[in-house]
Amino acid sequence: MKKLLFTLLMMLIALPASAQIIVIQADGYIDVASGELITPANIVVDNGIISSVNPSSLPGDAEILDLSGKYLLPGFMDMHTHVTLDFFTGDHWTTAAVMETPADWALYGAQFARDMLMAGFTTIRDAGAWPGFPDVAVMRAIDRGGIIGPRIIPAGHYLSITGGHCDVTGFAPGIMELGPKQGIANGRYEILEAIRYQAKHGVKVIKVCATAGVMSRGDSPGAQQYSDEELNVIVEEATRHGLKVMAHAHGSEGILAAVRAGVASIEHGSMLTPEIVREMKARGTYYIPTIHLNDIPLPPETPEWVVKKSEYLAPYVERSFKMALESGINIALGSDAGVMPHRDARLEFHAMVSRSMSPLHALQAATVHAAGLIGMQGELGQLKEGMLADIVAVRENPLETIKTVEEVIFVMKEGVVYKHERTK
Repeated sequence: MKKLLFTLLMMLIALPASAQIIVIQADGYIDVASGELITPANIVVDNGIISSVNPSSLPGDAEILDLSGKYLLPGFMDMHTHVTLDFFTGDHWTTAAVMETPADWALYGAQFARDMLMAGFTTIRDAGAWPGFPDVAVMRAIDRGGIIGPRIIPAGHYLSITGGHCDVTGFAPGIMELGPKQGIANGRYEILEAIRYQAKHGVKVIKVCATAGVMSRGDSPGAQQYSDEELNVIVEEATRHGLKVMAHAHGSEGILAAVRAGVASIEHGSMLTPEIVREMKARGTYYIPTIHLNDIPLPPETPEWVVKKSEYLAPYVERSFKMALESGINIALGSDAGVMPHRDARLEFHAMVSRSMSPLHALQAATVHAAGLIGMQGELGQLKEGMLADIVAVRENPLETIKTVEEVIFVMKEGVVYKHERTK
């Protein structure tokens, strides 16, 4: 028996290694920086890196992936997700925080991360989770190959004032009372403790709830919650740890205060003003519109207080998107997946284009602009030599038919193929 096992082992060692070099051949690829459709497409991938694009000669020992009739794009990037949360199944979200555990949420994350990868999203920035760092756990499981999913930049615990939008509210005193270690922090010293605890446990971005919101208690979704001084402390301390800050902000005063404090991005930005837009443009602040949310009817189980606030904000959201588009401020795609089924993050493209954004601009929002926001523009967001091989394929030219991105038929992340539909 031992001799047989030894013989089998030696046979395995003697087998030739699987091809490290892959050539993806397609009808064309989109140069998202220039807006050109380049034909044909021969992209050479070597050990997870794009080593050349349309070289004069192809390596003879490469594995050929034939995607004839298809078009290639950089892997999509979603800058606002909740990969461990289910806010779209009835009224489940109203009690999940006190009836489930971080283990439950991490298991949701394993499922939802896979859904997003299969939809073409190879990188996501996660915008907060219930306490216990389940999003960090999912990131680590993906990084070590235990589960499949996008590259994740997790925010861990939301930063919120006591009783604010990102606190757990509505229950009797003593139930789910949170503090700085869970992100509920008031004043300078609690904020310092909260951010340092986040950094200790592996978050890659800080999420602050600068204003009230829709899916939380309270009548005014736009009211500023953190003071100007507190927002300055948050950005200052996060920067000290090498972390950028993303700010949930609906109301004008809170948006402006967050922008002036130096946050990297405004999430939702429902009530922009010309003054805010000028300030964002001057500072290079990104706008994450999550505009598809305005197209989704609320489930019948939605609490009335959520319905009223959503209806109140809807016209402001439309005006703000138009203002942002006309101003030329930085826009990156963010879906708020988790409030909708995660695979439906793909619908954000058409939602933006249906509101007068060009297909190219929408693609850039999910590639080069998103890469710039997370500081990975030298590694992600384009199909060019030296970039990580995050590549998706669609059936039609997305510059002409943006809805084709809703049916991704091929997904590669860092040179590994996770999806390859061979149908015509």
